[in-house]
Order: sequence, then C-alpha cells, then structure tokens
Amino acid sequence: MAKLVSIVGRPNVGKSTLFNRLTESNAAIVDPTSGVTRDRKYGTVQWGDRDFNVIDTGGYLKYSSQAFDAAIRSQVEISVEESDLILFVVDSLTGISEDDEQIAKMLRRSDKPVILVSNKVDTGDKEFQSTEFYSLGIDSEIYSISANNGYGTGDLLDEIMVQLPKEPVKEEDDLPKIAVVGRPNVGKSSLINNLVGEDRAIVTDIAGTTRDSVNSRYSAFGFDFIITDTAGLRKKSKIHENLEFYSTVRTIKAIDQSDVCLLLIDAEDGVQKQDLNIFYYIHQRNKGVVVLVNKWDKVEKDQSTYTSVEKTILQKFEPYTDIPLVFTSNVTKQRIHKALETALEVYEARKTKIPTSKLNNVMLEVINHNPPPAVKGKYIRIKYVTQLPSSAPVFAFFCNLPQYVKEPYRRYLENQLRKNFNFKGVPLRLFFRKK
Repeated sequence: MAKLVSIVGRPNVGKSTLFNRLTESNAAIVDPTSGVTRDRKYGTVQWGDRDFNVIDTGGYLKYSSQAFDAAIRSQVEISVEESDLILFVVDSLTGISEDDEQIAKMLRRSDKPVILVSNKVDTGDKEFQSTEFYSLGIDSEIYSISANNGYGTGDLLDEIMVQLPKEPVKEEDDLPKIAVVGRPNVGKSSLINNLVGEDRAIVTDIAGTTRDSVNSRYSAFGFDFIITDTAGLRKKSKIHENLEFYSTVRTIKAIDQSDVCLLLIDAEDGVQKQDLNIFYYIHQRNKGVVVLVNKWDKVEKDQSTYTSVEKTILQKFEPYTDIPLVFTSNVTKQRIHKALETALEVYEARKTKIPTSKLNNVMLEVINHNPPPAVKGKYIRIKYVTQLPSSAPVFAFFCNLPQYVKEPYRRYLENQLRKNFNFKGVPLRLFFRKK
C-alpha cells in the first residue's frame, strides 16, 4: 500500500511548488499571493522502484479569523492525522515566524514523523540560513532545498524513503483485497453492514489503528477476501464540517491497499464530479473497478430504464467504458452478492498472464489488418508484443519508431486487447519500445 505524505506550512513558503516538483506536474496552483491553495491537491510520487501519495495543504494561519483560514486549519490537522509522514516546509529567506512556531507545536502534539524542509535555498553556500529552524524543536535534520529549481530534492526523497519503510508481507496478502469507496451518503455503510454485520460473516479481524480504514476478512457463501470499509464510522467531532475532505483522504488510502474497488454511485443522483475523481484515481493506480449503481429500489422503472441508465453512466466514464455495472439495493439486498462475484471476476482478470505466443498471434494479426498511420512520411512497424511482469496488466509493443505512436492508435490497441481477452474492469498500460 502506498504511504501518505502531507506537505504543511504557513502561506507562501513554497508548498505547492514542492508538490509540483515531487509529482512532476503542475496540478497545484503556484502564485506569490499567500493563501492561494484552498482545495487540497493529491498526487503520486515515483522514486526508484517505490511510490507514495502526497497531499498539498493550504497555508496554516493559527490566529486568522477568516472563514477560509479556519477551514484550512481544520483540513491541515486532518491531513496530519491521516498521514504517515509530514513535510514541514519553512522559508529560509524570511526565517522563523509566529505561524511556524504554532505549526511546530501542532506537529509535536501529533507524534507523527516529521521532516523539516527549508525551502528557497538555491545553492549549497546558502544552507547556513536554515540552521535557525532547529530552534523549532522538531526532531528532524533540516533538508535545505529549492522547490523552484530542484536543488536538494533528491536527498529529500531519499530521506522520505527511509522514513517510509516497506511493509512486511502478511498472511492475508494472498487474499483478494476489495475496497468499498464512493461519495458520502451513497450507501457504503449499509453495504458493509449487509455483508459483514447482519450476516455476521467475519471469521478474522485484522488489527488496525484509529487512523486506518477498517479491514475485515469476509468468509462466507464461497467467498474469502479482505474488505475495506471507508464509510468513516469513526470520525472525530472536529471533522464533521470537513466530511468530504476526510472521506477523500480515507478513499485514497483504501484504494492504494486494494486489488479491486467497489465504486458506489447513487442511482437517483447519477454520476457526479466526485464519482469521476474517484474513478480516475482508481484507474491511475491500476486497480480493478466495479461500479455499483446503488439505491436502485428508489428508481421508477419501465422496460427501457435499465438500458437507458447503463448507457448514460458509461458515457460519463468515457473513454473508459469497459466497466462492469451492477445495479444494487441495500434495502432489498438486491444483487449484493452479485457485486462480490463480479469483483472477484475482475480480481482474476487483473492477474491474467497471456502467453507471449498467443499474444503475438492475436495482436500482430490485428496490427497487420490495421497498421499504425504514417507520421511525417515514416511508417511504424510493430514487430513483437509481450506482457511485462507486473501486479496489473502491462504490455510492451516493440517497434521501429515508438515516439510516433499516437494516442488514437494506442486506444485502438487497448480496445483490441479488451476485445480478444477478458480485461473488463481492469486498467491496461501500454508501452512502446524500440527493438
């Protein structure tokens, strides 16, 4: 499971610039005006053969009375509570401020591991400016960096890897792991209760901590898997006004530790923006997905309702339409076990290993029938296809001009893989390499 790292600090110390540097993106807005980051940004950081998730939080102002600042304070505290590691960013040019001292006090109370990051140090001869931050009382070496030009970020990432050790392999790791995810109030709690509460089908409880999602082993009716509840049943009182943010953090962690996600959407509301955000994150993390259209009992139906709703939902998820949909009801328990059966089918499909000879027989014929279009008068010739060793399906296509293979043809090849092999609900990754 990927670990969760939060970037915290007062406004305008370079948190969003560091987020963009680590994630190699421009997802966070960077502006010299303090307080720009109000919505949280989430990203994945790759370093060596490992990765972790990172949250860019808003600027923490302890004594501001503005409503936005109060909400940001609360969300920063939630981020700290849910994270495995904190990056406390300070400004080497302006030195220690009262807000830095208040943040340091909050982090010391949290008892979470913290790395102190002194930003805006462009060169090694300026690192002496960072020494004053030792007086904040944070149990950490100071890592002097420039988020703007990348100075020192390699050493910082090395230290993050040290602070986030690999988890030991557990006996339960061989079992399928299914996460129940979705927006608040779409029926996640009721689904879990129907599965493991009323039926009392838990045979083993897996120990967790108060900041982790609740994992249970489900063994009944021929099923045996680990199910993760992200319904947020153990919220603290201070989090009530930040329900959506808290739910999002929980969802990210649950997705990362899963093999397959049951994504619940409300049949009456249809597909909302947050549903799409969760779906895209599942796809980005290469997890299997089954979409449960819940509260189906509340929908007035005629003979064409099912087909019409299915078509509308799949259009929302375009271009990723090879997704199993299961229409469920927690009230009537309609198709709940069908949802589990489908999730385990996706789990098996995600583990599929196609023999190289069979893969080439099928895909080379497809490619010969519809070869890649020429680019700048040059013809692309794909000679060989193989599936790479990975926990999720990854395919390498060897060709003479991999840089000229465009997105439409990539999509065509993915669709042909799906047409000829069973990958319903499973994200596929395609790479093009020079032979």
